[in-house]
Amino acid sequence: MINIILYQPEIPQNTGNIIRTAMAVGARLHLIKPLGFSLDEKSLKRAGMDYIDEVDIFEYDDMEDFYMQNGDVEIFYVTRYAKKEYSSFDFKDVTKDYFFMFGKESSGIPHDILRNHDDHLLRIPMVINARSLNLSNSVAIVVYEAMRQQSFYGLSTIEAIKGEDFLDEEVK
Repeated sequence: MINIILYQPEIPQNTGNIIRTAMAVGARLHLIKPLGFSLDEKSLKRAGMDYIDEVDIFEYDDMEDFYMQNGDVEIFYVTRYAKKEYSSFDFKDVTKDYFFMFGKESSGIPHDILRNHDDHLLRIPMVINARSLNLSNSVAIVVYEAMRQQSFYGLSTIEAIKGEDFLDEEVK
C-alpha cells in the first residue's frame, strides 16, 4: 500500500489536492504537525471535495510520534537534495507498504531528517534553476510512478462511472 507522509504541510489547498490523489489510488495519508491549517478548513474541504471522508488520514504530533505509532518503516524522502531520480527505485512489490515523505512547502524536509538516508532520497528532475514543484504535483508524480510500476494494481483502467463505451455513444 502507498503511504503519503506530509511533513508540516502549510497550504490547505495542496493537502486537499493530495487527499484527492490519495483517494484515487487507495493510499493512506499521514500528517506530521504542526499543520498550517485546520483539517476542517473550508479551503481544505473544497480542494479535497467529498473525498476527505474516504481517505485514511492519520495525524502525528511530531516525527517521534510518527515513529512510535508506525515502528521501523522504510521511508523514501522526496527532496531536491537527492542524487537519484524517483523513477530509478523499485516499487513493484504490491504486497509491500511504501512510505513517501514530502516536506513543507516553504522549506522541505529538515536536514536532520534527511541525513543518513542517502539510499532513500528521491529527486524529481527539473531544470537547473527550478527550486521546486508544487507539493501536490510532486506527490502525484511519485505516487503514480509507484502505481505504474505495480501495473496500476487495484486501480480501474477503464471508465467505470459512465461506462467504457461512453465515447462511442452519440451526443444528443
